[in-house]
Amino acid sequence: MASDGEILDYKDLLNKFNLTDEFYPLVYVCSPYRGNIEENTQKAREYSRFTFEKKNIPITPHLLYPQFINDDDLFERNIAIHKINYVLLGLCKEVWVFGDVITEGMKREISVAKKRKKPIRYFNHDLKEES
Repeated sequence: MASDGEILDYKDLLNKFNLTDEFYPLVYVCSPYRGNIEENTQKAREYSRFTFEKKNIPITPHLLYPQFINDDDLFERNIAIHKINYVLLGLCKEVWVFGDVITEGMKREISVAKKRKKPIRYFNHDLKEES
């Protein structure tokens, strides 16, 4: 892999790494955030990597927005949920739910996904898909 910061032309990328010109769909990563934030953030990174390795573009709002949105502020938290997360979820082809615990926030995201008729896939903490 290129590790020196080199940015390849798209065709060169395909040739260099023997890739096909396939589409990577957006997938919304639904996993716990609140509670043990440090552990949950690390798990969200792992879930995002798993999603990427399955040839998808992971959309994991709780890895980005806590960088500048105060999750403890009622207004900012709700703006993030309703004006950002649900919009991003709507852009995604599927929703992938990770972990063995479904939090209240995750239940809401799953509900929105169902209302929008998004395919939902469930994975346990070992990244094994469950039905």
